[in-house]
Amino acid sequence: MLLEQIHQTNDIKKIDPKDYPLLAEEIRQFLIEKISVTGGHLGSNLGAVELTMALHLALNLPEDKIVWDVGHQSYTHKVLTGRQEGFDTLRKYGGLSGFPKRKESDCDSFDTGHSSTSISAGLGLVKARDIQGGTNAVVSVIGDGSLTGGMAYEALNNAARMESNFIIILNDNNMSISENVGGVSKYLNNIRTSNTYLDVKDGIYDAIRKTKYGDGVVSGVRRVKNSLKQLVIPGMWFEDIGITYLGPVDGHDVNGLVRVINEAKRRKNCVLIHVMTQKGKGYAPAEKHPARFHGAEPFDVATGIPLKKKTKANYTDVFSTVMVKMAARHPDVVAITAAMPDGTGLKRFRNLYPERFFDVGIAEEHAVTFAAGLAVGGLHPVVAIYSSFLQRAYDQILHDVCLQNLPVIFAIDRAGLVGSDGETHQGIFDLSYLSSVPNMHIMAPKNKWELSDMMKFAYNFKGPIAIRYPRGEAYDGLQQMRAPVLYGKSEMIYEESEIALFAAGSMVKTGEKVRESLKAQNLNCTLVNARFIKPIDEEMVRYLAQNHKLIVTMEENVLSGGLGEKVREFADREKLPVNVLTVAIPDEYVEHGNVDILKKEIGIDEASIVEKILKEL
Repeated sequence: MLLEQIHQTNDIKKIDPKDYPLLAEEIRQFLIEKISVTGGHLGSNLGAVELTMALHLALNLPEDKIVWDVGHQSYTHKVLTGRQEGFDTLRKYGGLSGFPKRKESDCDSFDTGHSSTSISAGLGLVKARDIQGGTNAVVSVIGDGSLTGGMAYEALNNAARMESNFIIILNDNNMSISENVGGVSKYLNNIRTSNTYLDVKDGIYDAIRKTKYGDGVVSGVRRVKNSLKQLVIPGMWFEDIGITYLGPVDGHDVNGLVRVINEAKRRKNCVLIHVMTQKGKGYAPAEKHPARFHGAEPFDVATGIPLKKKTKANYTDVFSTVMVKMAARHPDVVAITAAMPDGTGLKRFRNLYPERFFDVGIAEEHAVTFAAGLAVGGLHPVVAIYSSFLQRAYDQILHDVCLQNLPVIFAIDRAGLVGSDGETHQGIFDLSYLSSVPNMHIMAPKNKWELSDMMKFAYNFKGPIAIRYPRGEAYDGLQQMRAPVLYGKSEMIYEESEIALFAAGSMVKTGEKVRESLKAQNLNCTLVNARFIKPIDEEMVRYLAQNHKLIVTMEENVLSGGLGEKVREFADREKLPVNVLTVAIPDEYVEHGNVDILKKEIGIDEASIVEKILKEL
């Protein structure tokens, strides 16, 4: 096998060019086999195999730098840099990350996980190179979806003014930014990328500049040339702002890609190579259902069907059902998401109420301010975004929604630990960054019924309000406990004395187990469902302080700025006769791995909490 000849970086250069198609096939089979066991991002990686091979052939890693936007398409890059053996531990605790990690390899030049960042990061690497007198190439690889993010355009605006080499590869696996208009376009692109054309053009411009009217003549020539090119060459938007556009290029032709990358390296400005790829290429189920294989669970290779059967509804399913019912009752309910209609559970809403559904693309900042505009216009917007992505819109939440005290509902999915995607995707900061904003109110449901009740409460609330809920199966315990949701009020679940567990959201389920363990040791224990994280139920905290030695706050959020700090600060300020033990995630980034393992490692699982309580007593 050809893949057996690749043990370290640049080994691909030893492969005979005629064998590139066979190597690409072997890499695809390797990825399908491994990801079918571990789970991971399959579709995007299958589509980027030849592109990655070409980059490794045309560049000299690790001196040259590749910045992968989002980074979920970097599996082939990992294979070609000597990390094949690590794929058995892909996305597992202590194993290979599903994203680029600088601590993992010196060929990973920038840690990524969120979208639309690669051009900015690449531009920084270019400027650092130039200031230090370097000559290495820098390539940012960005997908057509990520190019919808505003940050990408901010970076393009700056990159257009560059006078040194910087390569951007647009991996277009879904939409065509510009239609290839046939033979003339291909012919002109071939001319524009040839050595002779580039040398002659640069020589003519240099000669003209030396004349008395040089700069003016050059500008005039360029205007005429661009006007003619506008008729036949795609990508003229990039050309118009000052970025050389090459393409579209077949993203599955290794030799053609190597040639165009080498030509781009010769330019003394920013060059964008438009590469056309097929998501899921080489695996029929992924080609047919690319969205399903974006982030795949372990699956049967023969059929593509997930191995784990879904038995219970998750919180996203519950939210989906509630949204459809709310929309039926209230014509002013509209839904907004940022390129995640399936992931956030809004697919059914979109199908039933297409005129009231808005997918703004990967543009969280725009999503929030757009929602603010909808609210000012008299509608009731629900913004459904993952916790780790909503933090990208912090200023818009603060300035455009909360400053005006607008009735926008934030449905925050994937709040808390999400597991295998690691540091960039853990939703462990939302309680902290939202709590600091005036006029914001935050709730967390203990089970699936409470999520439904909180959504109904949020609709009738006159101001910004957020509901955060975790990934995974919706808890269906404590069904008998369904007191009405009242503003700023917690819920007493079990009342005793001595120890009081004051738990938020997903930690109520853990609180039940902790209580059972303490009861087994003849300790009395109260369990309270906090419900509201902002504002906290100060009246309940006062009440618990009267007949408890210890209040234990429990949350799936970092300690700083979370529920525990609020309760402790209030108890100190009021001089309440009770100790407060805060159980939260340490103020640090949490790596990838199984959620249960992560909870144990950071000390928020049942056994760890019981141990902390006994030590405190």
